[in-house]
Amino acid sequence: MSLYSIGEVARICGINPVTLRAWQRRYGLLKPQRTEGGHRLFNDDDLDTIRTILGWINRGIPVGQVKSLLEGKVDALPGGWSQSEHSLLTALQEGRSNKVRQLMMELGREYPAASFVNNVLRPLRSRLSAGDPRLLMLRSQLDGLIIEHAVMCMGAARKRPGNPATLVGWGHLDSTELWLEAIVRCEEGMQVEIMPVPLDDPHLENLSGSQILLWAEGRLTQIQRQRLLNWVEQGLSILLLGSSALLLGSQESEDENDNVETLHGAGAPPVLEIVPVRNERKK
Repeated sequence: MSLYSIGEVARICGINPVTLRAWQRRYGLLKPQRTEGGHRLFNDDDLDTIRTILGWINRGIPVGQVKSLLEGKVDALPGGWSQSEHSLLTALQEGRSNKVRQLMMELGREYPAASFVNNVLRPLRSRLSAGDPRLLMLRSQLDGLIIEHAVMCMGAARKRPGNPATLVGWGHLDSTELWLEAIVRCEEGMQVEIMPVPLDDPHLENLSGSQILLWAEGRLTQIQRQRLLNWVEQGLSILLLGSSALLLGSQESEDENDNVETLHGAGAPPVLEIVPVRNERKK
């Protein structure tokens, strides 16, 4: 049976090593072997367990209840994301910013960043976007704390080996989405820089030394699609994010005369990747 270091497991399963250590130390979910030097070693059974844990978490089960599920002691529990969301909302309503910071830190350690962002932070922001001035005020407070948390994640990521990436907003969009995406990408091993103000006319050729994470909303115009093609032909590496990625992917699959290969550039390696928006709560 193969053995893997914690770094290898993190890459294979798409999870932060800090989270793996927390699952072992705080919750007793994992029992890795140790080298003579004390380093963790995981086998294939451990990988299966990690994937099972992720499955429960993505269904909304609090991490503290996963051990009982793994041991078969209780039936599957209903989704628990709403409890985390409610705790954050209560702290916001009570004006306890430090409590919100604490909860975000705890949830960020216990869950993969994508699960935390997609199942707690994005749904909570949606609840606070109903148009009532009091709710919008709370959302503004939450956004400030999200930005603060993202900056912390970005700083921590720069202390680890990683590839440089720049997040750019293109056109009219909710700029807080850029900071939420930064939290996720930092856990994936990227060293993220953000252009916090979306641009109508970005000049991405100035970012040729970085992976470009380009967030756009709505259906791209023909002019915008041509600009994408021009950037690709210049050799830029672009991940298109947001609803535009979803719409463009659908549009390309339906258009036989203008497919995804065209956006790669004639004879060029594929440096444009279309990534569907990730803002829906997992069921």
